[in-house]
Amino acid sequence: MTNRFNSPQNNSCVSSSDFDPSLKHQLACQCKTGRRGALKALSALTALGISSSVGSLVAQAQTAQSNSSTEHYRIDTHHHFYPPQYQKAWLDYEDKRGIPHFTRQVSWSVEGALEDMKTANVKKAMLSMASTPGVWFDLPVPEINKMVRSCNDYAAQLIKDHPGRFGLFATLTMVDVKSTLDEIAYVFDVLKAEGVGLQTNYGDKWAGHADFAPIYEELNRRKALIYFHPLVASCCGKLNTGTFPAVLEAPHDTSRAVVNLLLGGAFVKYKNIKWLFSHAGGTIPMLAGRINYFHGNAKNISEFAPEGIEAELRKLFYDTANATHPASMAALLKLVPPSQVVYGSDYPYLPMDTQVKSLQSLGLGETLLDMIEHKNAENLLKLS
Repeated sequence: MTNRFNSPQNNSCVSSSDFDPSLKHQLACQCKTGRRGALKALSALTALGISSSVGSLVAQAQTAQSNSSTEHYRIDTHHHFYPPQYQKAWLDYEDKRGIPHFTRQVSWSVEGALEDMKTANVKKAMLSMASTPGVWFDLPVPEINKMVRSCNDYAAQLIKDHPGRFGLFATLTMVDVKSTLDEIAYVFDVLKAEGVGLQTNYGDKWAGHADFAPIYEELNRRKALIYFHPLVASCCGKLNTGTFPAVLEAPHDTSRAVVNLLLGGAFVKYKNIKWLFSHAGGTIPMLAGRINYFHGNAKNISEFAPEGIEAELRKLFYDTANATHPASMAALLKLVPPSQVVYGSDYPYLPMDTQVKSLQSLGLGETLLDMIEHKNAENLLKLS
């Protein structure tokens, strides 16, 4: 089957079967960025001995500038919020352990978030919980359930109060299967959440642990979107590396979750789930080749990566939160097609326009910016 680099809604002009995959995003972008871009694409196609798409490239280029928008808006898929009960529990947890608070978290407010969204031209923000310190503050299951429900209800009220401005990646209990299945039914059937937000680990269990199988089965049945946010592993939060855990351990734990799900066969077993990972997948773009080297010839590879490990990684979605450095984006876009990358701000830990400025400085072109900043998310979330 021929896969289009853009979705049909994006009027893709170049087929992925036409040329070397490393040139996909360059040509797909150039074909719509005006006559000069079309000539570049035309030269590249000619060098490859491909002529079948030349006519459509030129035709689209001639109308590209009249169809392109000069004002980019954004769908923010990595946007944290702090219900009062949750915020208090988090700050109390840190106080008891002598952990300093993060000023931008303490000062978070709905009004401030809306104002910052306006400044950064964020049309809609997907609300999700930042990963908690430990497994929901190490509370007993009934108290965890209460915390989870209160957070989801708070988000639902925000959505109701500000129509069109917010969506929800609902939080789940996870440490108790029955409670989690009950909450899945509630957030999708009652609150109409667009997806669920999970942590990369829960205590000593990473995302692909067998205990979570009934939960994934239900999410697969519902064709759900799962957004993963990293939590520093309990083993590694105090490693003496000279920096704080968010710098190294948070992105590493996203990679642990991806690999754990991959090798456990989750991406194959639960084909209906849409998987979205924070921070460009952590270190996955840099380690994809290494992962493939050690596991690409496994005897049971047909069970977890029948089309190859990199093919499985290319099916996942990745956000841009704190990952828009030129090296990070180059690695990500070399591994996956642009259709798999969505805008994420990591608000409030980063100012909402930080990733906007970084993306705009990369010279990606109008078409690719539109894809990353809103079109991919709209397709993923079925917002348009």
